[in-house]
Amino acid sequence: MFEFSSLLGIGIFVGILFVSIAFHETMHAYVAYKLGDDLAHSRGRINLNPLKHIDPILTIGLPVFMLLLGLPPILAAKPVPINPNRVSGDELGMAAVGFAGPFTNLVLAAIGSVVLHALSMPVGLVSDILRLFVQLNVALFVFNMLPLPPLDGSRVLYAVAPAPVQELMDRLERMGLSITLLMLFLLLPVLSPILVAGNNYILSILLP
Repeated sequence: MFEFSSLLGIGIFVGILFVSIAFHETMHAYVAYKLGDDLAHSRGRINLNPLKHIDPILTIGLPVFMLLLGLPPILAAKPVPINPNRVSGDELGMAAVGFAGPFTNLVLAAIGSVVLHALSMPVGLVSDILRLFVQLNVALFVFNMLPLPPLDGSRVLYAVAPAPVQELMDRLERMGLSITLLMLFLLLPVLSPILVAGNNYILSILLP
């Protein structure tokens, strides 16, 4: 088993994370394109190259800064540009665009689980990498489905929420990522058990 504190462990972790993020963001762009919005496509975001989706501040600077403060690291990819006016289906179309990213992570986790079961290797480097692949993608799915703007789950909630809730979500999204981070920390005592329970439930199905 590799150690996360080793250079190998860190490299594997970062590699899996960046690849998973690339799939996540690419599917946002792809679904938006299929629904009539070519903005992300025109900017080269339908691309599985992780470098296309890395933001120097949000993807690298933010988690390093939080680690230096002794806080749990949170990172974000470069936002995929979406023009809601071009997306067919109005709110449901935007919900589909939002859900595409987390759903892709769930599919990746399921694929990793199938491969892990097929190999029948309970221990070893390959088994450890596959387990980490499943765990990271499940974590990305669960976290991104939180209904807090600008997280993807907010797009899904917005499509079915009553008008007063939509107005509140619009105001929160206009305030930016800093407000979302503040809300996450303030709500951490409430959110943590929910996130852990959701994460553990899915992992109990996918991992042997």
